[in-house]
Amino acid sequence: MPYSEDRAAWPEGQGLWQHIPEGKWNDWAWQLQNRITNVAQLEGLMTLTPEEKAGCEQANHKLALAITPHFFNLIDRDDPDCPIRKQVVPRVNETVVSDGEMLDSLGEDEHSPVPGLVHRYPDRVLFLVTDRCAAYCRYCTRSRLVSNAQDYNFHPEYEQGLRYIEEHPEVRDVLLSGGDPLLLSDRKLEHLIARLRAIPHVEFIRIGSRIPVFLPQRITPELCDIFRRHGPVWMSIHVNHPRECTAELKAACERLSFAGVPLGNQSVLLRGINDDVDVMKALMHRLLRMRVRPYYLYQMDLITGGAHFKADVRKGIEIIRALRGHTTGYAVPQFVIDAPGGGGKVPINPDYVEEVRDDGIVLRNYEGRLFRYPFSAAVADGSEAAPSPEFAPAYVDR
Repeated sequence: MPYSEDRAAWPEGQGLWQHIPEGKWNDWAWQLQNRITNVAQLEGLMTLTPEEKAGCEQANHKLALAITPHFFNLIDRDDPDCPIRKQVVPRVNETVVSDGEMLDSLGEDEHSPVPGLVHRYPDRVLFLVTDRCAAYCRYCTRSRLVSNAQDYNFHPEYEQGLRYIEEHPEVRDVLLSGGDPLLLSDRKLEHLIARLRAIPHVEFIRIGSRIPVFLPQRITPELCDIFRRHGPVWMSIHVNHPRECTAELKAACERLSFAGVPLGNQSVLLRGINDDVDVMKALMHRLLRMRVRPYYLYQMDLITGGAHFKADVRKGIEIIRALRGHTTGYAVPQFVIDAPGGGGKVPINPDYVEEVRDDGIVLRNYEGRLFRYPFSAAVADGSEAAPSPEFAPAYVDR
């Protein structure tokens, strides 16, 4: 059945926590302190499937279990196939390692000159500043590192990382990630951003965070003031399904936008969660209404125990084809594969170029129609020759 939604509705409210005073509910520290972190808590709130119960019992050997009350309210507790539930409730499938899967699927450790810093692209670095998140996505690319369930013993070395950036003038772009940087205190986060802003060759500071989705209460006026003082700071949030677009997330995105933080979104293509044209179109439209520009759609990385999340790459191409031309261009993310082993992001697009000839190019548009676009040939006097008559720019009916 095609996905449908009430486009005017934005999920909101305290749900199972109606008895909690609003002041506590809106306190991000309270949300963190009251996360669901073990199977007993989960079973007190919902009936687990045997696969989920077994997954929860094994979770701390791979990736810790943690779900904020805010995000738990979005789960359909009667539906094991709920797209929110599948993202955060462990399943025993996580213990199965399939061919091609790797602990460090993106080769980050290999490109790490100092602890916590990844320098894979010429002009930018990834600065991993914590191994903790507000909640843990079961398909996490850094499941080897975050929550320390696998004894990775990651300890970010801020000063080493900052010194490396200071000593490498080719670095103009720094992405703060982790774990989730917005779990740092205001004081620590401001210190990091201010230090980066003081480095003359650093032009671009970004933050990758799922906190606005898991914990919108963290986006406080005080945090927004930090971004306003040290901006521009760009932020990529991570929303995978339209049900995650709550009224609280919308308000958090507005606070960030009004503080001068440009917002983009990165989604992961996940089987049975968002590998559907209607779901993805609804998500992209909701993002734009929240002042968030769809940025990347990722093919899932080859993490260990992730095969049950892995969607067909051809489905991602189909989704992009169904968006391009059928909705505004702002709503079309770039579909990419982060090449295994550290190859970087590679764009994956439908084939819009039908043929390249000596005198021009034949293009296929979103309707499947073909069009000719002529090349201009330079002539001796410096002017441009007219295209050959047989290659006039026109619709090609084959």
